Amino acid sequence: MSESEQDDRLVSGKKQTEEHTNVDAALRPRSLSDIYGQDSLVEQLQILLDAAKGRGEALDHILFYGPPGLGKTSLSHVMAYEMGVNIRVTAGPVIERAGDLAAILTNLRKGDILFIDEVHRLGRAVEEVLYPAMEDFALDIVIGKGPSARNIRLKLPRFTVIGATTRLALMTAPLRARFGAVYRLDFYGEEALVKIINRAAGMLDVPLDSAGATEIARRARGTPRIALRLLRRVRDYAQVRADGVITKTVADEALSLMEIDALGLDDVDRRVLETIIEKFGGGPVGLETIAAAISEEADTIMDVYEPFLLQLGFIERTPRGRTATPLAYRHLGLEPDGAAGQPRLL
Repeated sequence: MSESEQDDRLVSGKKQTEEHTNVDAALRPRSLSDIYGQDSLVEQLQILLDAAKGRGEALDHILFYGPPGLGKTSLSHVMAYEMGVNIRVTAGPVIERAGDLAAILTNLRKGDILFIDEVHRLGRAVEEVLYPAMEDFALDIVIGKGPSARNIRLKLPRFTVIGATTRLALMTAPLRARFGAVYRLDFYGEEALVKIINRAAGMLDVPLDSAGATEIARRARGTPRIALRLLRRVRDYAQVRADGVITKTVADEALSLMEIDALGLDDVDRRVLETIIEKFGGGPVGLETIAAAISEEADTIMDVYEPFLLQLGFIERTPRGRTATPLAYRHLGLEPDGAAGQPRLL
């Protein structure tokens, strides 16, 4: 392959990556009216917005928490759009030093929003700089060292910090207390996911009937991010193996090929359940043991897979570990054998 052809392929790959990123951004809701399935939260946020606009002030600091993929980042962009202000996006692990945060804060303008994803992963030194910035809108800087060191306080414009976390318990109490509005995002219902899928299909120009949208929503684990990912993969299947139209049959075939069953469980979900039931007699068994048995990270199981299994009632958390419920046995086509403590096929 010639050097010019390699350059062309690099340019083409970069263009495709940019287009994919643009598509992901375009599918995000723009306003509160585009958010489905979180009616109580939307109503509370609308009151917060109207009150701030009425007073001509910046929004109070907001904290969103809940499982990944429910729209915490999207909501932060919606709040910036509704307020007509700029948003600066960063993440807790990215801000390694207090100076990094100081540089970000000094570039904010009045009313701007600073969105910090995974806010529970901020370092302690960084948090100490953030406290006066959130409370007093001031930045304390120490100049010099030793006896000649002196403290300078810089005034900051009134801005808003929006934090997002999947692990609320890992946030320090002082940081949590500085957020004036704290909201939990719940899993979405099937009806809300159908609306999200239909909206995305219209933006992607994908032919989709109502039964096809329902089939995708039913297997999306109550999570918009997963629903949109499945929509794109089913679109690919429909384009290659069908006539391009996503029907219930096409969606079922595509999702079955991806090993996603009728309840939305994938291969890892089933491996977790099978490990608890078949290797450890239904439990109780510790999370670290399950993780080692299926070669997955314990944090990944706890944050990504376990919340949905708990929601379905397939596992229980006990002081001694995780146990599988009768619902899990039935879903896998097994029944507990009380005498031997081992499952048997129904």
